[in-house]
Amino acid sequence: MNPVKLLIVDDLRENLVALEALIRQEDRQIYKAFSGDEALALLLEHDFALAILDVQMPGMNGLDLAAMMRGTEKTRRIPIVFVSAGAQELNYAFKGYETGAVDFLYKPLDPHAVRSKVNVFVEIYRQRQQQEMLLAELRDTQAELQRSIEMRDDFVSMVSHELRTPLNTLYLQTQLRRRMASGVTLTPAQMTAMVERDEQQIRNMVRLIDDMLDVSRLRKGTLAIQPAAADLAVLVKRVIESYADQGANVGCPMEYSGPDTLPGIWDEFRIEQVVANLLTNAIRYGGGKPVKVTVEASGQEATVSVRDQGIGIAPQDQARIFEQFERAVGKQVAPGLGLGLFITRQIVEAHGGTISVESSAGEGSTFIVRLPRRTPSAPLS
Repeated sequence: MNPVKLLIVDDLRENLVALEALIRQEDRQIYKAFSGDEALALLLEHDFALAILDVQMPGMNGLDLAAMMRGTEKTRRIPIVFVSAGAQELNYAFKGYETGAVDFLYKPLDPHAVRSKVNVFVEIYRQRQQQEMLLAELRDTQAELQRSIEMRDDFVSMVSHELRTPLNTLYLQTQLRRRMASGVTLTPAQMTAMVERDEQQIRNMVRLIDDMLDVSRLRKGTLAIQPAAADLAVLVKRVIESYADQGANVGCPMEYSGPDTLPGIWDEFRIEQVVANLLTNAIRYGGGKPVKVTVEASGQEATVSVRDQGIGIAPQDQARIFEQFERAVGKQVAPGLGLGLFITRQIVEAHGGTISVESSAGEGSTFIVRLPRRTPSAPLS
């Protein structure tokens, strides 16, 4: 707990020393000023819980100082207690309350009264600090809640949009089959193309559902990894092969560079998911140019990098693309929920690894995944 700051002002040193001795405690910092000018300098520099001012001082007296405090935004809420000579200065009491005093102490000072009153103001100050902290936390919570509501609405909207596309395609295919049932014939090539379109749309929906399930698991802390013996090079080449036709269809042939074998300890299913997400993005943003996939080993670390020659990612976007529902790269917004890279990062970090991106707008991107080859000591479970 931070110490509470108190200000005492009197032109007589002995008065300040005596007052300080009465109110000093370990959780308080006492600041002394011998004039109104010194007090103003301290007031502008520090946040005080209480100011105790002597009424009669040469130059700027306590009443003048109080009036200036009430006229300044930083100091107008600081409680002011005047020290007065009692009955001899009754007129000062009326003026003091007019200038904003909350209480008076009368000379000779009663030690018990002084300590009691200061304790009250210190406690009020601490309660106000706690209230301000609680209000700040409440505002943060409200802002986070509002963001969650907006994210939920965006999520529902995106899911609806992303499901509508494959479902519309499948619906059209169904209509085509209805025509076939009525006697319309198709060539083998047309039949093959129709089946391929069906398969692609079904894969899109399965991928969409898998992404949503993974995010749900991540939020619940139940996305488990199951490390076991696996071959990273063989795994990567297998994923490349499965995406080769999709890449070639949009002008993004895939090139593999690396060893024929690279054994280690990983969750094979999850690492396949990582590579698949990176290849999907490379095809999506690759601008119809070749994609290069590289696997390397250095000591107890393995690296997978996926390089495309597409639109690239501006520096200000390179951190946020790993967050949930972030899809925009520059002015382009691609299909999808914006979950792929978020899930990819979680999987990589669960293995004790890292993922980064090197890119410039218009010059392509390289995503680099670094994975330890040993079982992580604390896998996500």
